[in-house]
Amino acid sequence: MTGRVAIATAHWRRLDREGTDRCTLSRLDYGWMLVGQAIWHEDGRDSALTYDLRCDPDRSSLSADVTGTAVGRELALRIRRSGGGWMLNEVLQPETLGCDDLNLNITPATNILPLRRVSLDTDADAPVRAAWLSLALDHLAPLDQTYHRLAGGRVLYASPQYQAELHIHETGFVTHYPDLWEGWVDV
Repeated sequence: MTGRVAIATAHWRRLDREGTDRCTLSRLDYGWMLVGQAIWHEDGRDSALTYDLRCDPDRSSLSADVTGTAVGRELALRIRRSGGGWMLNEVLQPETLGCDDLNLNITPATNILPLRRVSLDTDADAPVRAAWLSLALDHLAPLDQTYHRLAGGRVLYASPQYQAELHIHETGFVTHYPDLWEGWVDV
């Protein structure tokens, strides 16, 4: 049997609409795992998606499953790394070649992976390229991101369409994502 030890559980509430998310980071014998559920209300409909994201010992993403209902549509997504990029339900997403991380877009949980993996010295940028699950939840695209550590558990985050100062718990989970998420962590 594979050993699994829960490290921390993060809880968030959405700030841009009604919704919550809860995610547990666990250490496995062969790597790391994020398991969570995001629930939100959008366009008059309820959405509830569960996600399981698996990583290697260095916290590089390997695969994920996302299942449930999003804005009235049933989803069953299988995402996995391949030699040519990331696969979404066995369809190659060729633009994702070279993306070490997976950003599921429905949760702030996936930020913990690069935050715990890359060396973030104060006043130094850490560029990260992630395979980003689109807002429509139907394809993956590359997302260039930069993390810049500040003092006091804060990080400047930048991507092409979003920039903000994030508050980071000692576990690596984001606890404040301006205009999007606010949360806390149980250790």
